[in-house]
Amino acid sequence: MSHTLPLPEFSHERVEVITGRRSGLFIAVALHSSILGSALGGARLWTYPHWSDALGDALRLSAAMTLKNATAGLDAGGGKSVIGLEEGTVLDADRRRAAFLDLGDAVESFDGLYRTAEDVGSTMNDMAVVGERTAHVVGLPDASGGSGEPAGPTSLGVYESLRAVLERTTGSPDVAGRRVTISGLGQVGGRLAVRLAAEGAQLTVTDVNPERRHLATELGAVWAAPGTEHLLPSDVFVPAGIGGLLTDEVIDALDTRAVCGPANNPLADREGAERLARRGILYAPDFVVNAGGVIYLDHEAKQLGSRQEIMGRVAQIGDTVRRILDDAEERGITPLAAAEELAAARLSAGAPALAG
Repeated sequence: MSHTLPLPEFSHERVEVITGRRSGLFIAVALHSSILGSALGGARLWTYPHWSDALGDALRLSAAMTLKNATAGLDAGGGKSVIGLEEGTVLDADRRRAAFLDLGDAVESFDGLYRTAEDVGSTMNDMAVVGERTAHVVGLPDASGGSGEPAGPTSLGVYESLRAVLERTTGSPDVAGRRVTISGLGQVGGRLAVRLAAEGAQLTVTDVNPERRHLATELGAVWAAPGTEHLLPSDVFVPAGIGGLLTDEVIDALDTRAVCGPANNPLADREGAERLARRGILYAPDFVVNAGGVIYLDHEAKQLGSRQEIMGRVAQIGDTVRRILDDAEERGITPLAAAEELAAARLSAGAPALAG
């Protein structure tokens, strides 16, 4: 079996790759940058065709977290961890627990330079297991005195970003009557679908898990066969699953005015941003749009305000998107380039958190 994607450019401070001594599973912890403070980024549990794919995912995701945390104005660096499963692997409860104990040991070895949290495939309860081996974990269950899972805040940030994008492309931020396609109905995509449906959006949804079709029925949404959703007309296309969805072929066939969603690294290739621009499709950078969860977790962990105040900070993501879109338009560059420059300027200065 060979890996499917080349490893990305290595620009990381430290990467640890282990075989969990309890679980026997591949675990990678990637610290990309601690320039702005202790790195924060979730722990992904996923199936990969080869261990190098899991490593590559950790490298790409941790670099994206550096951009996310910098543009969000957090005093936090970028990191990510991945527990990689071989295809066909099914974890029973004991081995799953063993995997997150192993992850806790790996996180602890970073001596506080990296804090983990839940991500795709992991849960609050998994983080409680990690917390048995290290204090450097956030997003623990409320019952354990933690802040809970971050999908709600992430969904709020996506919603406010989507309103900013609609305002730019249609003249109004209102979602009522707008056609929105959501590709992926997990914790964030599902919450977003419920909110948009309640506000009168015309939804098309899909997920690789056919069991999620019941949500489409409940919401009165159109269900699209996975892999065809980008062909259906929409005002906003929302990638909300695993990254890499927007290949050249998908972009060329995409029937939408704008792309705005929570999926990490939705562009299969960075040049996809230029390709979207040439087609007249507005692209809101993922690491800006999906920062609600990390803002919430970081502020909760540092006790930077009440939960209501923190959620108000999350809602300001829409204003950040507006500023980035304005800058991109004024300078004739893509929103991705504008967002990357914002992150680079903050990292270069090593400055304290940006104002709202």
